[in-house]
Amino acid sequence: MYQDEMLKCRVCGNAFIFGADEQSFYAEQGYQKKPRRCPECRMTVRALSGTARPQREEYDAVCAACGKATKVPFKPKNEKPVYCRDCYSTRPRN
Repeated sequence: MYQDEMLKCRVCGNAFIFGADEQSFYAEQGYQKKPRRCPECRMTVRALSGTARPQREEYDAVCAACGKATKVPFKPKNEKPVYCRDCYSTRPRN
């Protein structure tokens, strides 16, 4: 239904692709207009306006299953086990 479309950034003047998947997302969200800025300029505007996602603080931990050093987005507590990404993804779900 959608096809990639070449647009020109109103800030830097560079051409960028407004992809079919992005067009589909825009339609699902109810956006009526096409983007006017390239992804790089959009990122810059978000960073300057403070709407960019803040960087998550990560904490050092040791995986309870394999003993590998890992980083987690929460402060580990000694009473609960912490798993690395690989071990966590292979654990059985309840």
